[in-house]
Amino acid sequence: RCQRWVENCRRADLEDKTPDQLNKHYRLCAKHFETSMICRSSPYRTVLRDNAVPTIFDLTSHLNNPHSRHRKRIKELSEDEIRTLKQQKIEEAFEREQATQELNESNERNTVSEEGGEEQEEEAVPLTLEERENKDYLKSLFEILILMGKQNIPLDGHNVVELPEGIFTSDNFQALLEYRINAGDEVLRKRFEMTAVNLEYCSKTQQKQMLEICESCVREETLREVRDSHFFSIVTDEVVDIAGEEHLPVLVRFVDDSHNLREEFIGFLPYEADPEILAVKFHTTITEKWGLNMEYCRGQAYIVSSGFASKMKVVATRVLEKYPQAVYTLCSSCALNVWLAKSVPVVGVSIALGTIEEVCCLFNQSPQLLVELDNMISVLFQNNKEKGNELKEICRSQWTGRHDTFEVLVDLMQALVLCLDAVSSDSSVRWNNFIVGRAFVLSSALTDFDFIVTVVILKNVLSFTRAFGKNLQGQTSDVFFAAGSLTAVLHSLNEVMENIEVYHEFWFEEATNLATKLDVQIKLPGKFRRAHQGNLDSEVTSENYYKEILSVPTVEHIIQELKDIFSEQHLKALKCLSLVPSVMGQLKFNTSEEHHADMYKNDLPNPDTLSAELHCWRIKWKHRGKDIELPATIYEALHLPDIKFFPNVYALLKVLSILPVMKVENEKYEIGRKRLKAYLKNTLTEQRSSNLALLNINFDIKHDLDLMVDTYIKLYPVGKAPSNRKLNSYKDYDK
Repeated sequence: RCQRWVENCRRADLEDKTPDQLNKHYRLCAKHFETSMICRSSPYRTVLRDNAVPTIFDLTSHLNNPHSRHRKRIKELSEDEIRTLKQQKIEEAFEREQATQELNESNERNTVSEEGGEEQEEEAVPLTLEERENKDYLKSLFEILILMGKQNIPLDGHNVVELPEGIFTSDNFQALLEYRINAGDEVLRKRFEMTAVNLEYCSKTQQKQMLEICESCVREETLREVRDSHFFSIVTDEVVDIAGEEHLPVLVRFVDDSHNLREEFIGFLPYEADPEILAVKFHTTITEKWGLNMEYCRGQAYIVSSGFASKMKVVATRVLEKYPQAVYTLCSSCALNVWLAKSVPVVGVSIALGTIEEVCCLFNQSPQLLVELDNMISVLFQNNKEKGNELKEICRSQWTGRHDTFEVLVDLMQALVLCLDAVSSDSSVRWNNFIVGRAFVLSSALTDFDFIVTVVILKNVLSFTRAFGKNLQGQTSDVFFAAGSLTAVLHSLNEVMENIEVYHEFWFEEATNLATKLDVQIKLPGKFRRAHQGNLDSEVTSENYYKEILSVPTVEHIIQELKDIFSEQHLKALKCLSLVPSVMGQLKFNTSEEHHADMYKNDLPNPDTLSAELHCWRIKWKHRGKDIELPATIYEALHLPDIKFFPNVYALLKVLSILPVMKVENEKYEIGRKRLKAYLKNTLTEQRSSNLALLNINFDIKHDLDLMVDTYIKLYPVGKAPSNRKLNSYKDYDK
């Protein structure tokens, strides 16, 4: 058919083109086809029938055009003239090539001179034998440290306190160094062949210095990608214990060159008790030490343990004051209800959350305990087997991170208590002392009326935000429509606050019924009674006490926290998710992203053409082919072949995808957090190292040993390797 079209058009110059080339690069106007060949399915689309062939051509119009008759005839050139023209073209091409070569050489010279005269001199001067040996020696040490980091081998070996006096044993670093010497490393053998066997080859100070350089070089590889991407978000995880000191894990979100959203671990930040000092150090570390420009930060989120929320909120506020576009959001890896519960500033809530974590941890540690719990659930739910099987399945997961954690706990409470009681009172040798002891302690904690009331009230208050939070962790369309439902959620919670007397009465009744089922006495907390001994007002009932101390502050806090976390700026950003074609489709392509995209105007390559570009974007998807599906996520939209033809849309989608509230669609790019959790789980607290942790978590990042060696020599020029003489002391080594 293509061949017939070409013949009818009388285009001899197109006869050698393939049908694919003709289809891609050439178009024929609809006026060349008869009306019967055209099918108009809509005002916007003109579809040809399968057998359509162009037949309407005016091949005589040029005869009537006076201008076309008097065109200049092409001069016919002689052979000498053709030869002269060819020679001129060859000479011109040669001159251009020579000029380009000279320009490149000039640029290379300028680049070298810009790098600094000092470096140029260093490159010019060849290394001495001693300097070359020193570099080889340092390279061997760095290789050992990187191996230890990747394989999660702690620096220290045996605990020195446990060893008898006079016995010397190598730490892990020295043991690996000796093993390498024995395996034939000539550089190390020459360096240490005359050294006493009971002396360290590399001091703790030097190890620390080298580890800091390793950490910095590995981190820089990730940060380089972040800077190339321009925009990023900062996320912190729960405070962790690193060798006896509290640290804050920091992760960064960005879209890489392949349009993939990634979340990478970039290091630990020492935790400070004073929130203002923590805010200053947080900012200083990210900007000065790690070299990120916070002007490009578009989101911040903080996953915190119970009790730390108020301090991290101060950090978020200080960051927002300096960088208003660093929107404070929830993190996609944490359920909203769990996050809200951890942020409640009530001591009883913090204690209850800690108890729940311990219970879950104990059962996950022992498969036998889970079997015992399964049997107890089967007995209690024999009339509702479907519910029983669902609870059994939940118990085998990390159920403390679910949206309905507190509903699950209330359903499981009786089974948990009976199971723990059975274990703690079992006189056989089925259970070890640790499990029996923990079972007794946790059973006592679960059957405390204060715990029961706290869990029941949290369950009821957070039931208003459960569906909203679940949608925030759903598909892109769910997140978009969730943003619009926030007003209704806040309205419901405000109604609860206005009628707190009535709501609390129902909640307290549910708590007393559960306590009765567990044979728990309904009373005021012991600490309250002890504090008011002799002065206890007879009008202070348990119901009134828990209303004032728990229900009222919890509801008030959750209302305020939702307003803070879903600020006007955050909601505007979420409204921009209507850019995703599937959301557009659900809105019948009647969207107005330009009104919400104002906050990102300075991030766009061509802000003046945004309105026109968005119109084209909508038309593209509205009038797509029947077999083309609408991309359902930002990830799918960013990977469209023609996305770069919409530069403003592309920039907006990139910025939206890095918001911490948006989930990482492809799990293989969320490995930073998973590896962090694995490192903390598999490493004893006293053996953890912030330097080695970064090497372990980012084990697949390329590293440049030569760069590490050069950096070390520049930073510590005095700390060269010892000569081949016997070392008498560590001080001698430092010299």
